[in-house]
Amino acid sequence: MAAMAAALRGPGWRFRWRTQALAGGVRGAARGVAAGQQDYDLLVIGGGSGGLACAKEAAQLGKKVAIVDYVEPSPQGTKWGLGGTCVNVGCIPKKLMHQAALLGDMIQDAHHYGWEVAQPIRHDWRKMAEAVQNHVKSLNWGHRVQLQDRKVKYFNIKASFINKHTVCGIAKSGKETLLSADHMVIATGGRPRYPTHIEGALEYGITSDDIFWLKESPGKTLVVGASYVALECAGFLTGIGLDTTVMMRSIPLRGFDQQMSSLVMEHMESHGTQFLRGCIPTCIKRLPDGQLQVTWENRTSGKKDTGIFDTVLWAIGRIPETRNLNLKEVGVNINPENQKIIVDAQDVTSVPHIYAIGDVAEGRPELTPTAIMAGKLLAQRLFGQSSDLMDYNNVPTTVFTPLEYGCVGLSEEEAVARHGQEHIEVYHAYYKPLEFTVAERDASQCYIKMVCLREPPQLVLGLHFLGPNAGEVTQGFALGINILTYMTHLTSWLLQPQCPSRSLEVPPLLRPQTTPHSKASPRAPPRSPLQTWGTLSPDSGAQASVGRELHAGPASGTGTPQEFLRALCDGILRAPAPRPLTSHRNFLI
Repeated sequence: MAAMAAALRGPGWRFRWRTQALAGGVRGAARGVAAGQQDYDLLVIGGGSGGLACAKEAAQLGKKVAIVDYVEPSPQGTKWGLGGTCVNVGCIPKKLMHQAALLGDMIQDAHHYGWEVAQPIRHDWRKMAEAVQNHVKSLNWGHRVQLQDRKVKYFNIKASFINKHTVCGIAKSGKETLLSADHMVIATGGRPRYPTHIEGALEYGITSDDIFWLKESPGKTLVVGASYVALECAGFLTGIGLDTTVMMRSIPLRGFDQQMSSLVMEHMESHGTQFLRGCIPTCIKRLPDGQLQVTWENRTSGKKDTGIFDTVLWAIGRIPETRNLNLKEVGVNINPENQKIIVDAQDVTSVPHIYAIGDVAEGRPELTPTAIMAGKLLAQRLFGQSSDLMDYNNVPTTVFTPLEYGCVGLSEEEAVARHGQEHIEVYHAYYKPLEFTVAERDASQCYIKMVCLREPPQLVLGLHFLGPNAGEVTQGFALGINILTYMTHLTSWLLQPQCPSRSLEVPPLLRPQTTPHSKASPRAPPRSPLQTWGTLSPDSGAQASVGRELHAGPASGTGTPQEFLRALCDGILRAPAPRPLTSHRNFLI
């Protein structure tokens, strides 16, 4: 028990340990039940989106279910309630603060539409934060009520395996609870990574675990990292009027399409976010006035520089919450490089009755909707005589930067790597959303592209959209791509725009060896040496052999992309589907 106590304490253990004798011992391999031990059909470890979905689904199927959850406070002392990352320190508060920033832009546009708005416009962080935090707390309470309604037993304890069917959980008071189950699901998610090798990083920096729960404005902020978390946070901080700088070591949005990522950065930079490229922080010190002095090094020149900030936000990745579960003791295999749990297609770990879903599982997208669906499907397979598996291919996602970026399917880089440059055709277009016109907004980064196989009928491999409401637009495209859409479907019916003068033209991306460099579009962003933009007019002689043109008229009040989406969905419904669309596919952002 001493070893287990040490494991459960972990490096950040904050409450008093109290050793208690366990009457009758603990359940071993023979599954003898100890006195006071509670036995369940299903035990879920982790009260995030995936774990809650799995527990509630199993309970609805008539099973005896328990769920355990405990939030270790962040190094800055931030803690929250039931619901996991998405509800408390992820999707929900992030999207609400993103909305706050968008409202600031809309207020700037308002006078173009006849509204007289008093200047200057000021933002109140305290008021916004209180409203967001109150909403999150209401969701925490709602989850607890739902568990109670479905007769799922909830334990606010920190759990660790003591054998293959039993966990010991420690409450904040130090009280121990033994729980056993026929089936165990690990859904503990992850937490932000700290660069502990950097002086002052842990003492003075915060992460996404803290930013949404600050009572006071973070002020002048340095965001370290170029992940989607980094750019989303930097975007809404800039949007509400704060001086914000992003320090990035290498490329932005690693794993996403790099042309689109560059456009995201270009838009952010043009709207006030500052970028320190190719730099890494080396030291953080607190000054007598409470501000933070950050020293960094340029990786290319080796030159060092310093800056003064009120807040340093680390957004350099996440680590799975597996370290204190005692998984090695019960034979659950993890990837030694990233500490994620290795699972098969049915979410089974190396121990047949122990499963893992969500961010903690190896090879799964770190997205809330996929975790929710995976949890429901797992419960249905275990207790509902279902065999449906979660399909992780072509899951849509959106980066909620000031100009939103939505995508589904392969990036251009992934498509080239899989199929070869000579087998890929990319269709693209710039566009101007209708709502940008009257307000005279710059739309130079509003952009859409489709990555296709070159061979007819040109299977659509990926769709990338940069513009307002990208999440909603991308969901529709995801439906088409998941039932296999071809460019021949699109060109056969997307022919008559409602408003030809506002049509959306999508010429193909042409290879340098077939397209003279003199035809490269002056509007196009920088490309790799392998490729260049082709520009073909609708009546070009080359259009019939190597080009395609897509049209869509503007939608009232929403802009050209939404009209394009509706037309696409209409065409998909009329096009034959080579494979069926089953209920377990996920199209939620």
